[in-house]
Amino acid sequence: MMREVKVLCREMDCGNPVSVSRGPLVEYGRGGVRLFSCRGDESSIRQCGIIGEPGVCDGEYYHHVTCSESVRLVDGAGLCSGRVEVKSNQSWASVCEADFDWQDAEVVCGELGCGAPAALQGGLYGEGEGQTWDKEFQCKGKESLLLDCDTSDRENNTCLPGNAVGLTCSEPDDVRLVGGGSRCAGGVEWYDQGEWRTVGTLSDVMSIAVVVCRQLGCGSTVSVLPGNTPRGFRVSCSGSESSLRECIRMNDLRPGLTVICSESVRLVDGDGLCSGRVEVKSYQSWASVCEADFDRQDAEVVCRDVGCGAPAALQGGLYGEGEGQTWDKEFQCKGNESLLLDCDTSDRKHNTCLPGNAVGLTCSEPDDVRLVGGGSRCAGGVEWYDQGEWRTVGTLSDVMSIAVVVCRQLGCGSTVSVLPGNTTRGFGVSCSGSESSLRECSRSYYLRPGLTVICSESVRLVDGAGLCSGRVEVKSNQSWASVCEADFDQQDAEVVCRDVGCGAPAALQGGLYGEGEGQTWDKEFQCKGKESLLLDCDISDRENNTCLPGNAVGLTCSEPDDVRLVGGGSRCAGGVEWYDQGEWRTVGTADWNQGDVAAVVCRQLGCGSTVSVPPGNTTRGNGASCYGPESSLRECRRTYDLLPGLTVICSDLLVQPDIFLTDPMGGVFRGHQGPEMFRGYNFTITCSTQPQYPGGSFLLKFTGSNRTQTQPAVNHSAAFLFPAADDSHQGNYRCVYDNYVFSHNFSSESELLSLTITASPLPAFIIRHVVVLLILLTTITTSYLYYKPTRRQKRVNRVSSMDLYVNAMEMVSLSSRAEAGPGEERAAQGTE
Repeated sequence: MMREVKVLCREMDCGNPVSVSRGPLVEYGRGGVRLFSCRGDESSIRQCGIIGEPGVCDGEYYHHVTCSESVRLVDGAGLCSGRVEVKSNQSWASVCEADFDWQDAEVVCGELGCGAPAALQGGLYGEGEGQTWDKEFQCKGKESLLLDCDTSDRENNTCLPGNAVGLTCSEPDDVRLVGGGSRCAGGVEWYDQGEWRTVGTLSDVMSIAVVVCRQLGCGSTVSVLPGNTPRGFRVSCSGSESSLRECIRMNDLRPGLTVICSESVRLVDGDGLCSGRVEVKSYQSWASVCEADFDRQDAEVVCRDVGCGAPAALQGGLYGEGEGQTWDKEFQCKGNESLLLDCDTSDRKHNTCLPGNAVGLTCSEPDDVRLVGGGSRCAGGVEWYDQGEWRTVGTLSDVMSIAVVVCRQLGCGSTVSVLPGNTTRGFGVSCSGSESSLRECSRSYYLRPGLTVICSESVRLVDGAGLCSGRVEVKSNQSWASVCEADFDQQDAEVVCRDVGCGAPAALQGGLYGEGEGQTWDKEFQCKGKESLLLDCDISDRENNTCLPGNAVGLTCSEPDDVRLVGGGSRCAGGVEWYDQGEWRTVGTADWNQGDVAAVVCRQLGCGSTVSVPPGNTTRGNGASCYGPESSLRECRRTYDLLPGLTVICSDLLVQPDIFLTDPMGGVFRGHQGPEMFRGYNFTITCSTQPQYPGGSFLLKFTGSNRTQTQPAVNHSAAFLFPAADDSHQGNYRCVYDNYVFSHNFSSESELLSLTITASPLPAFIIRHVVVLLILLTTITTSYLYYKPTRRQKRVNRVSSMDLYVNAMEMVSLSSRAEAGPGEERAAQGTE
């Protein structure tokens, strides 16, 4: 709700939001709309999304908004930080640092509903584009509003660039953690309408916990446990908010939650909860730690303190430099302490910490997720350690997203398959797929069906467009290593594609998906191509010790044959089926998502784009929900609800027709052969297609001119006769098959057939006579040289030779008459 309020205050030109309260409606039946989904940067509330139409407001509450009116903080990280601007003649003016002190800051923070000032500095949040306030404030620090403070004329008429005052107020004390033995652990409560009320949620518990720990200045989130009370209101956060009051509040009551923060240490600017730049609490602010003051034992304690596994990487500058101070002590942890506060410290040996030396730490994910019953640590039913027991993880929809996160967290390579479980024990989980661990996902308290995940274990494809493409990486000493192109061939690729649950290799190239950040695999694979797993292949030492940049092998596998279209007369039309648990099952979907699911199916099958989605007539199988850009259906969400089956018609419905040329001798030439024809000869071009649908027609397109010919398809083919070839026939021909099917026009084009017309240097009948005479002379000469005939034999041979000559001449004559052009045939008759 606070984002909507921020937009309202901006639209009314009333400064920053101060508070939002709720109360019962005095007049029922008032017209109104329900607002939602403001980003916070809109200039008008009308730019936000709206649910419903103006009409009767049927709720029991309205919202009352208070804006600061005369002062605001802009360009800050949240509602309690930014550049100070005050209202001056109906416009906003920046305040110069020289005209603003700590007492003035206390009044501003109080007026905006924030806590005490934490930082005050010129240029902290940039320069304003407008004018500069022409007065100097003289607040005593106890005033409620900045307008109540005295002012005086400024001593200096100018305000130098970089001196527009920036202010950071602490968050208001309207959130607390209770019952955990520390201000950084316990049940979440929010001060609302004069009382402390429990904060509850259905799903995004981790997002709320991150915001609470941030607001309280309590370091990183260690764990989130479900509460046991329904008191209070429901809250929903994205996790990026600076305080809980920037999250969305709802009126329905939900179970409370308990949050434990690390209190004195945090990891910031990392990829997840278990990586980032190490910062420790110092005098109510956060300070970076210098690499020289931090070792492996210290890292073990920090990883344990923030609820993660053992340290995996420790390096200065790994996650950037902090904007604040540097910690002025050196840690002397033994490695067994539970908290960083329990470690001894000493004064630093060095007074300075050079740029790039702020220590970055990557911890492994905690052992709170496992796969059971699959015969391997990388296969089985998903379980999560929660409240002292292992509980089944269930979901209704995003099974593939959860599987990707689980395989990533366990270091088990790529996701191979996801199978629905058969139990409802445990809580529901919802992931986007980008999380580094399952504890970053949203949890709900509803019981959902469990799921079984199978990971590839020893190989993965990373930085690709989907599950079946990416840079090849293999497991090496508990870390992942890229594979050099020189050590990887087509047989190896076949095994990898099979190992990760995909189809045959489609592309294999070094540098196709970038370079890995880690090491390079130090062996060469010698797969035969038939192995089921990459681990089953033989390996040998590498011939070359180095792998040049750009040679990390990238692999694109085709999508697995786990989706098909049936009953449509084509592989690109019919009811959608998905191979699941050893059988083909119908895929169903809700009406609103049919187009997106259909687009993914056509893309996966290589069938072009979606043409239509006729209504289905069955409810067998699981529902599928897609966004549309997925490369395969297995990347979409699956639900366990039975939904109407989906029928899809794709644009590449018709198979590609064939084109070939037949010459007078009966020779057949396909498109890629590029036939040559002599001028004056007849030829035929035939178009044909596989039997799919009755009817249709063939259009023969000739690229040498705009001429086209059309014939109906008879027995799925058509023949185009050309009686006498000339130069105008030279060029490229293509068959286009058109048919009207499923109430739509479809077409498919053949490959090109390139025809060349040539002129013979001599008449064809003369060439043929010369050839036959040469053959005859060779035969007679051979007989004379290799035989020693008697007189009788000589006589017989002379007769045989004469017969051979006569037969040869008759063959030439017949050949000439049959194959010569019209002019050549007359010349041949005259010769005879």
